[in-house]
Amino acid sequence: MSNLDAEAIAALEEARNLPPGPDRTEALKKAGILRKAADLQRPLLPKRGRPRK
Repeated sequence: MSNLDAEAIAALEEARNLPPGPDRTEALKKAGILRKAADLQRPLLPKRGRPRK
């Protein structure tokens, strides 16, 4: 797990503990951005299965 993965998980947990409202919305957006950044750092691997035609 990378550093961004850990940050995204922590940000999501923190956001879930906030009461509903604009602060929670912003915290969830931040967690989503961190998750996307962590996903972009992972290497792209081809899917297993049938080869393309």
